[in-house]
Amino acid sequence: MNYREVETEAEYVARLETGAEWRSEIEGLAAEVEADAAWFTALGAVSDAEVWFYDQDDYEYYPVTVDEPLEVASCVGNVSWLEGERFAHTHVVLSGPDGEAVAGHLNEATVFAGEVHMRVFGGELERAHDETTDLDLWL
Repeated sequence: MNYREVETEAEYVARLETGAEWRSEIEGLAAEVEADAAWFTALGAVSDAEVWFYDQDDYEYYPVTVDEPLEVASCVGNVSWLEGERFAHTHVVLSGPDGEAVAGHLNEATVFAGEVHMRVFGGELERAHDETTDLDLWL
């Protein structure tokens, strides 16, 4: 297990802009507040979304695309550095009008309404390729 103690430097709340890309908005907030490492939660609604499922046998992401309005029932993630850029690793549970859910790694979604709470840590977190999982994980 790879772990370390982190200290909270600041906390922010933000409203995401309607029509913007969900993850880009979170990455933009992180850049604006100079967060090199953070944890966030969010909720709201999106107009469409693409979530990814990581197949542990194939070592490949498979997309699930939904082109209709969805509630963001849960959204959690973290901010770290990946290939020299801030990356919002984001997982979501989205629900449609019938209450059925789609969940996974959020690749992209168009914001209808969104609210975020971000807790910024001191120091930075960086991702690098992990041979065992074929994923980019924290160092």
